Amino acid sequence: MSHAAAPAPAPAPEPSSPSAPPPPSPSPGSRRLRAHLLDWRVRFGVLALVWGFSFLLIKVGTEGFAPFQVAFGRLLFGTAVLAVVLLVKRDRLPRGARTWGHLAVAAFLLNALPFSLFAYAELTIPSTLAGICNATTPLWGMVLSLVALSEDRPTRVRAAGLGIGFIGVLTVLGAWQGFSGLDVTGTALALLASFSYAVGWIYVRRTLSGTGASHLSLATGQVGVATLQLALVTPFFTTLPDSVELLPLLSVIALGALGTGYAMLLQYGVVAEVGPTTASMVTYFIPVIATAAGVAFLDEHLAWNTPVGAVVVLLGAALTQTRASSRSAAPSRTAPSPAEAPRRTPART
Repeated sequence: MSHAAAPAPAPAPEPSSPSAPPPPSPSPGSRRLRAHLLDWRVRFGVLALVWGFSFLLIKVGTEGFAPFQVAFGRLLFGTAVLAVVLLVKRDRLPRGARTWGHLAVAAFLLNALPFSLFAYAELTIPSTLAGICNATTPLWGMVLSLVALSEDRPTRVRAAGLGIGFIGVLTVLGAWQGFSGLDVTGTALALLASFSYAVGWIYVRRTLSGTGASHLSLATGQVGVATLQLALVTPFFTTLPDSVELLPLLSVIALGALGTGYAMLLQYGVVAEVGPTTASMVTYFIPVIATAAGVAFLDEHLAWNTPVGAVVVLLGAALTQTRASSRSAAPSRTAPSPAEAPRRTPART
């Protein structure tokens, strides 16, 4: 979606014509509109930065904590941020055992499982590769939606996008070299995490529509349940570290407070303002930022096939998000409901 161009300034009156009227000042409504447009774009950029840097923070966090501890800390601090906002806005958590049952499944698929998988993956693979694997979520989503969602039908463009995307994945992994030098287990865990995101979004679409709860309420409940899930699992697979290093601790705090709590607020806010299609474009900035951060701050090495394959993956992912035009479909003028928002919302990192 192209950004609206700022209006050109009115020409100044000629010096030889002092009687020329001054240029009209912008109306309060136009000023508010420009501020509104700038506001969502700034938050869009912040969201891309936060999610892009999340892979670097995971890598640094695993230098001082076990992967399960990184994922648990991320969820704990993310829940704290969302809970504070929930209290400030005087919202309330969802009600009903059925809703909480669905939230428990969504929490596992969208938070507890992929967060843990990415943390384990980055023990052996670079953060740049993990960020690129995250970009495959739309590809997995298309494959699954063709089976699970009746409204998603394959088109030639989307089928081509799927094929192009997986060619990009093979390029990133260096398939023609027999995947030499690649940690297969770590890469598989990162791809499985992206697959989990795709399954989770489809599950949310099918089960949490029409609950009547706000997006803030659902997000807080979901992340809170995921925190409880890992709180039960983590003690069985980890032990407390002998010492706590400051940098890994700060990375986990930032990963949770910013990469999970604050990012979810930004995500739903952008979706509500400009719609899920525009908001989903953040997905294509995440691997770029993750790659830049890994190279700049972690001295991670890039072979030529990594950025080239990433571009191919993003191209394929973009094509899979196209929809057949429908003359009978009237454009929506209202913000999507929280359950509808994930139709094209970006994958969480």
